[in-house]
Amino acid sequence: MEADTWSQGAVNADRKEGRVAKAIESRTAKMPSDWFLWAAGASVLAAAILQMTSRKNAANFVGHWAPTILILGVYNKLVKRLGSD
Repeated sequence: MEADTWSQGAVNADRKEGRVAKAIESRTAKMPSDWFLWAAGASVLAAAILQMTSRKNAANFVGHWAPTILILGVYNKLVKRLGSD
């Protein structure tokens, strides 16, 4: 796929989103992008607090939420910018 085609949000006509994906994307597109940043920051802070209170397993578990939340934020931003179909 060429660079300008990608930046214009061209979509392969053979591939369409399903009903569930469309429903989720229509609702999450209304969420401000800041929510994802705040949620990721909160998980890092919570993990740090858990680590300081010697709850290392819980800190490790909660600390792994941050990258997942940020990836969901990137996906959300792409759907807002480029659309899903």
